Amino acid sequence: MSNSADSPGTGSNPARRRRFRPVRVLTAAVFALAGLIFFISFDTAKGTDIRTDASLLKLSDLIHERSLENGRREESNAGLRGDIESLAERDDGRSKSQDDELAALEEKAGTQKLTGEAISVTLDDAPPDATAKLPGYPEPQPDYLVIHQQDLQAVVNALWQGGAEGIKVMDQRLISTSAVRCVGNTLILQGRVYSPPYKIQAVGDPERLKETLAASPAIQNYMVYVNVYGLGWKVEEDGRATLPGYSGTADLHYARPVD
Repeated sequence: MSNSADSPGTGSNPARRRRFRPVRVLTAAVFALAGLIFFISFDTAKGTDIRTDASLLKLSDLIHERSLENGRREESNAGLRGDIESLAERDDGRSKSQDDELAALEEKAGTQKLTGEAISVTLDDAPPDATAKLPGYPEPQPDYLVIHQQDLQAVVNALWQGGAEGIKVMDQRLISTSAVRCVGNTLILQGRVYSPPYKIQAVGDPERLKETLAASPAIQNYMVYVNVYGLGWKVEEDGRATLPGYSGTADLHYARPVD
């Protein structure tokens, strides 16, 4: 019988005990990588489900809530402004000519109601399943089927060029500092958020306003998409209409350097 120290089962061979095992090293590396991934996911999620779009929904709800709040504040601001003007008219020390001059300036600034002959322009997205209606045109990309900022700006600019005395976009009066901006498929105007269809109303000479709309190169380009892909476009004469006065703040906001 051989000595137990010389038996193959005892592992007495030093070379065998020090043999390199790449499978074990690879397994350890995989577990280490998995642990790192779990840690990063936990740190990113902070206890929330990162696979859902709940955060995006919360942001959308917040934007909608702020838009409604801005609307309520504008209505309150308009009421307060009316009260102040009524109190000032009791005994403001101004002459009639000065009052007339002030009224004319307020009318030009857009802070007073404006009544006159008006037209309205309505723009809307195309149907989501729209296809090219005319031969020679490609099938639409999603970008072709929605209203863009430049489309709204083209209408507003053409109406001003046509001598519009005042313009209302949706339910808000435009003034010299108003900016028509779109983010995605929504319009942001003076702190309020709107979805299509978008209605723009202008007071002025209806025939001249319609002529400048038809002559605008930007609108002519838009009409190609109307005829080919079905974007919404409607121009109507509204007869006599009244535009509301601008009731928001007129303060200018600008960037300042950090001290």
